[in-house]
Order: sequence, then structure tokens, then C-alpha cells
Amino acid sequence: MIPEDIRAEIIKRIRNAEIEHNVKILYAVESGSRAWGFASPNSDYDVRFVYVRPKEWYLTIDVEDKRDVIEYPIVDEIDINGWDLRKALKLLWKSNPAIVEWLQSPIVYMDDGVFATTVRDLISKIYSVEKGVYHYRSMAKTNYRGYLKTELVPIKKYFYVLRPLLSIKWLEKFKQPAPIEFHRLRELINENNVLNAEIEALLERKKISQEKELAPPIKPLNDFIESELARLEKVDVDETISDRSIEALNHLFAKLLIR
Repeated sequence: MIPEDIRAEIIKRIRNAEIEHNVKILYAVESGSRAWGFASPNSDYDVRFVYVRPKEWYLTIDVEDKRDVIEYPIVDEIDINGWDLRKALKLLWKSNPAIVEWLQSPIVYMDDGVFATTVRDLISKIYSVEKGVYHYRSMAKTNYRGYLKTELVPIKKYFYVLRPLLSIKWLEKFKQPAPIEFHRLRELINENNVLNAEIEALLERKKISQEKELAPPIKPLNDFIESELARLEKVDVDETISDRSIEALNHLFAKLLIR
């Protein structure tokens, strides 16, 4: 849960961004470890949003050269930035993992009632399971090899490996974008008591630890990770999408500009 005073401050900053940049924010969420369900006490608040500008802004010959992000420095552990609607929809068309995960966030700060709802209804016809598997496999491999094979490891990095590996299991089983809440992904390994006990202990430890806390490697977790990475090296994911059409996204873009 987000403390009410922090939530109020986040919404205030989002509203100020609307005024400062003359935009309408359609959707704003928490996107990091607090949304995933394994935050430390000093974790940042990773606020991400999608915004739209007045339609005249898009009706220019140099629209491709214009800046399509809004970013702010981190202040008081609140990290806020957002993407223009056109950018967000183009990246969604490419199954960009960031925008797909924003749409799954359980912590929503603002929602216009149209953008996110409509896009979620379209995801089954847009999202590429193949690209999702490749993304999460790369994330897991990079974090494991970069952080978890030394004498002391950052405990938070276990979750940066376990979450993508479990997300792949979700993609393989359901052929749909994985939820971002870690507790939902863990349902896929309910039968593994040893693994779950280690994960539960690590979660409890992370709740009271600082972001950069180090500890010796946890063998059962490393064994599971190595086994999954080895399995995934042999997995050939077939593209499951048929009848993809960008027209639905074009229609949504036009609809939101009119509004």
C-alpha cells in the first residue's frame, strides 16, 4: 500500500506536470518494486504515466523530432516520468515490456477510464508472447550473471531474476501478458515447498532491509535459476499472434485526441 500522504504528493506532482507541460494525463501508476510486491523500506516510488497533448501538437511535419517524454529528477524518493500517447501506443504495438507492465499495475494514481481499459481489451490481439519470453529471459540471465554469482550478492537482485523467470512460466502457460504482482506469479510454483520457503524468507528479509543489502548466495534459489535458464536456452517459442492490425490503436489514438 502507498501511504496516503505519499499518494497525495504523487497526485499533486502529476497534476502540476499537466499544467507545466499543457498535457492531459490519461493513466498513471506505480511501476517498480512497490507494485511488484517486494519493496524495501527505502525503495523509490516509481511513478509512470501516459499523457496526450492538444491535437495541434501532432499535426506538424516535425512531430517525429519532438520530445515525447516528460521526466523529473528523483525528489524525496519519488521518481516520476511519462510517455506521450503516440509513443506509448507505438511501443505497445511492438509489445514493449514497460508499457505492458504499466497496464498490469495494481497501484493506479490516475485513470481517465478510456485509455487503459481499451488497451487491455486489445492486448490479446497485439501482444507477442515470443517477444515477452525473449525479454524476460534476457533480464533474468543478465541479472543472474551480473549479480548473483559472487561471494556476496544484493538480495534484491534475486527478485530481478525470479520475477522474469516466473513471468515466462506464465506466458508459456496462459499465452497472455504476465501479472506484475510477485505473489500471483508464485502460484505457478506452489508445489515446490523448498523453493517457496526460501522465497518467503527472502521476502520477509527484504521488507526490513535496505535496497543495497548484501548476503551470501542462497543455493536452492541459485539451483532453480540455473535450471530454468538452462531449460530456456533450449526453448523455441512459436509466434502465436494472428490477424494483427494496428488500426484499433489508430482508432484509439484519434478518439483520445478528440476528447
